Amino acid sequence: MRILALETSAKSVSAAVVEDGTVLASSFQCTGLTHSRTLMPMVDAMLRNAELPLESIDLYAVAAGPGSFTGLRIGVSALKGLAWAADKPCLGVSTLTAMAQNLRHADARLICAMDARRSQVYNAVFEARCGALERRTDDRAIALGELCAELPRDGRRAIVLGDGAQLCFDFLRAQGLACELAPAALRYQNAVGVALAAEEAAARGEATDAQSLRPVYLRASQAERVRGLRLAQEKDL
Repeated sequence: MRILALETSAKSVSAAVVEDGTVLASSFQCTGLTHSRTLMPMVDAMLRNAELPLESIDLYAVAAGPGSFTGLRIGVSALKGLAWAADKPCLGVSTLTAMAQNLRHADARLICAMDARRSQVYNAVFEARCGALERRTDDRAIALGELCAELPRDGRRAIVLGDGAQLCFDFLRAQGLACELAPAALRYQNAVGVALAAEEAAARGEATDAQSLRPVYLRASQAERVRGLRLAQEKDL
């Protein structure tokens, strides 16, 4: 199965084509330019340079969340358009599951963390053994103190990764919890991980159509929180 994947959940943007676990093409950029400006030209250039026509894609996949509200909307909208035009199935995968693919070869506990602001991280914990991943927690927005309190202190190797890894690593180490910071080249989410996660999800029959694809935010946006507070205040008047 040939999969075109997009990743726009944080500062970086990437695209990849993976077929049966093999990367055929990939492109990554982290220069601070907006995803709305870079994503589609990146996809177009990658496919043309690799001579991979859109007609050859069997499945479209995207990191559906958690992550930046704006970034997720851009990635999901772009993928919906591509899948709709091609009349092909698509998949939204967890950003954290896709991120964990980077270190699935490690025999370690993987602590995936994205900076969610407001003293929280988007987090999920996985166990990597013999190239397989076992999820230990759901995706959640959690305070660093809560995460530290629930992590076992059993001596098992623990690796922190994600765009919130440095923040998480510093906090955990300050609390006396032994852990490692993932190497920079393997630390951040990318479209290759999205494609690999989508390949497994498709095998479980989880593919859907473009119309059904939705971002997963985990919590309300700042605008929604402000609106909810204003409505509550008006109700009390």
